[in-house]
Amino acid sequence: MIKHSVEFKQEAVRIALTSGLPRERVASDLGVGKSTLNKWVSHYRPSDLVAAPQADLAQENERLRLENRVLREEREVLKKATQFFASQRP
Repeated sequence: MIKHSVEFKQEAVRIALTSGLPRERVASDLGVGKSTLNKWVSHYRPSDLVAAPQADLAQENERLRLENRVLREEREVLKKATQFFASQRP
């Protein structure tokens, strides 16, 4: 069993709370179990008042990234449709 330093645990908690990534992904990326990461979050969380705005920002950031990706895909479809219909003119 690996013994992680306090600094490692605190950094893992910071990443889990601010990255906007699912905890499963953060835990996997760091090479720890999800339950271990959840224990660290409950133990090392500085304060719910400080983490909540950061978590809200991370959620909003993720929502905007998804919306941006969808809009780019829609724009590409419209470009291709425009090219197709332009080539169909006599």
